Amino acid sequence: MNKKKFVQGVVAENKHWTDRLYSLKIDAVINPFQPGQFGRLGLDIDGEEVVRPYSFVNAPDDPYLEFYSIVVPGGLLSQRLQTLDSGDSAWVAISPAGFFTLNEVPEGRELWMLSTGTAIGPFLSILKTDSPWQRFKKIVLVHAVRTAEELTYQDTIQKFIARDADKFIMIPFVSREPSDIALPGRIPTAIENGELEKRAKVPLANKSSQVMICGNPNMVRDTTEILKARGMKKNRRREPGNITTENYW
Repeated sequence: MNKKKFVQGVVAENKHWTDRLYSLKIDAVINPFQPGQFGRLGLDIDGEEVVRPYSFVNAPDDPYLEFYSIVVPGGLLSQRLQTLDSGDSAWVAISPAGFFTLNEVPEGRELWMLSTGTAIGPFLSILKTDSPWQRFKKIVLVHAVRTAEELTYQDTIQKFIARDADKFIMIPFVSREPSDIALPGRIPTAIENGELEKRAKVPLANKSSQVMICGNPNMVRDTTEILKARGMKKNRRREPGNITTENYW
């Protein structure tokens, strides 16, 4: 591994949420990052250097770097990372990357954070800092998963609620089984039929809302198109808008 670009980190914890979902905490010194950015993890596997991007879940001042992952069928790296124990080593890129950060998002009254699966990770990192709480009057975090057991990081989410229950709203989606606490189906459908706004009791409006979307490329694409039909536009540095996106694979 290129030691000018990677450092060897030590695993502090490997938390298994389900048989497929896990979170790694790694002790490593890297360059400062902005919440919403991603790092790169790597292992030497059978003589091959295998590296993949993973978003930071931790806040920049946390003692450990944290990454939330799913075991990809046939995925050489994710399957190996899942088996790491405390004290094992992994390569971590020295320099973070990515522009899915709050300083790229224009001002607004409501901040909507729409995620699927492990793509909730960068939103948790952002919400662990003061910036979103200071900038927005309402924050809606949406997490869409297949089954209820995949609604992870509930302790962290409860801390956000405790911080400001009037400002923060959490809306889960579960698509493949009935749930008493979650909306069914997909995020784009719930926007189109009004169920998401009804549940949140917060407007999703082009004059006041900023929407960050991260996750499954199909969800990102379909949600973006529905929001465009409602008068919103993609956010670009030269032309600020309402919609900031990140595909998660």
